[in-house]
Amino acid sequence: MGLLTRKTVTALQAEAETDHSLKRALGAVNLLMLGIGAIIGTGIFVLTGTVAAENAGPAVVLSFVFAGVASVFAALCYAEFASLVPIAGSAYTYGYATLGELFAWIIGWDLILEYALGATTVAIGWSGYVVSFLDGIGVHIPAALQAAPGTVVHLANGGTAVAVFNFPAVFVIALITTLLVIGIKESANVNNFIVFVKVGVVLLFIALVVWHINPHNWTPFIPPNTGVREHFGFTGVMTGAGIVFFAYIGFDAVSTAAQETKNPQRDMPIGIIGSLIVCTVLYLLVSGIATGAMSYKQLDVPDPIAVVADHVGLGWMAQLIKLGAIAGLSSVILVMLLGQSRVFYSMARDGLLPQVVNKVHPKFRTPYVTSIITGIAVAIASGFLNIREAASLVSIGTLLAFVIVSLGIIVLRVREPDLHRPFKTPVYWLTAPLGAISAVYLMISLPLETWMRLVIWFVIGMVIYFSYARKHSHTALKENGAMP
Repeated sequence: MGLLTRKTVTALQAEAETDHSLKRALGAVNLLMLGIGAIIGTGIFVLTGTVAAENAGPAVVLSFVFAGVASVFAALCYAEFASLVPIAGSAYTYGYATLGELFAWIIGWDLILEYALGATTVAIGWSGYVVSFLDGIGVHIPAALQAAPGTVVHLANGGTAVAVFNFPAVFVIALITTLLVIGIKESANVNNFIVFVKVGVVLLFIALVVWHINPHNWTPFIPPNTGVREHFGFTGVMTGAGIVFFAYIGFDAVSTAAQETKNPQRDMPIGIIGSLIVCTVLYLLVSGIATGAMSYKQLDVPDPIAVVADHVGLGWMAQLIKLGAIAGLSSVILVMLLGQSRVFYSMARDGLLPQVVNKVHPKFRTPYVTSIITGIAVAIASGFLNIREAASLVSIGTLLAFVIVSLGIIVLRVREPDLHRPFKTPVYWLTAPLGAISAVYLMISLPLETWMRLVIWFVIGMVIYFSYARKHSHTALKENGAMP
């Protein structure tokens, strides 16, 4: 077996039944809210305007449709795995069950990149919105503490200053890490409240701005291509789909909470697929209304939703929308850090990472060591990186996870067709390949620099795997008779 040693689904199911170290406290509503909390963030508050202005025009609605369809294929595969193997670890665990240990390590290493840098990116965005919101109410954070070192900060008096440290970003990471250590139920309750706030702001925007739509702004619906592939026309719409895919990142993190779910066989599919459907509907409504109320050419701004509200005479909503964005980004950070710590926990449980990472808090029953390690690493990155440096690898990491999970469904259906599956991916022979193909297509559309950074990250991962993880793997030790 060697590098392709697998953990059987039967063994994983038995492990889920007997391992009560993590507290099972989440229901379907909690999972649905976790999914919505992870998905609705930068995408709806920023990307809507950027993609409309630069790539797709009013057809940004179609960009969201295409990206959503690609995500649905993967979501159906995730739902089958999450109900079949209700253990923390998400795609890492699914890869272990279908493709073997080496692929499990690759996807686990990949998820570390996705969740950690995802949380870093969003924390930096959160900082920007908080600084802007506080400025609006007369509270000013010192310029030196507003952003990454070297960032030029524009002052209210018209002058500029150079930042040395992003204090708000570090602060929110520390706060959310503390919450995750205290308990999964408490974290879920806070997330539920945050989701209620941000979805409320989005619905208020929809309800008030829909009356200001001018159909003329939707003409032409797909602006003619300028001669550059990504600028309008159908190719621009598809490029836009690749960009707004960022807006769908997060539903996969729901599956990392499988071991903390009361009835994962039933509730996991509800959380994963339900959150994706709800968010897709909101994306389509917001993008359609925004481009109908205002020319898409004017939406290439950091806060397009607030700009639209101001344009139609609802300027008082600007601060409210910023508050919604702050709430939205807070819940994304929470779910990203939750997912990261659970992947670490699963890898350490299998012996691929040091056992100290595998500790569960005796009172709170949370993987507190992994939460603290993750929080410290992400806080350091958030304090000193700018958003462009942090964001470059997030999307490609997610897409790679989608490819492996989609292929894993095919492998498992062929290898073990008689397994009891509480949820089955419909028409798997079509859905799973389409999930893999659509993810690969979006990966190919990403810049070469992103691929080069991914290769460097995986080279580092392979060094760690062969120097440590392979030698300490519980599955490999059992296979060699060195462990009962």
